[in-house]
Amino acid sequence: MNISTVNVIERIARVLAGQRLSANAEGCDPSAAALVDAQWPAHVDDAVAVLRTMREPDRAMAAVGDVAIWERMIRAALKEQQPA
Repeated sequence: MNISTVNVIERIARVLAGQRLSANAEGCDPSAAALVDAQWPAHVDDAVAVLRTMREPDRAMAAVGDVAIWERMIRAALKEQQPA
């Protein structure tokens, strides 16, 4: 299994920024990488909201995995985002 070196909140924020900026999604910039690098921090609150929504797995997810582990993983990601 691959493990990312970038925390999940940044990754979600980058996806949200890219979705809005890139011509490959809903944006108009054909090469949005530099803009995504600059603007992803503006999407952190939205990324945290997405992750909070995912704290509870749906039935299909729960049927194939360990709900307690899932919850601990999501909570760890959210805790990592909190100020020290």
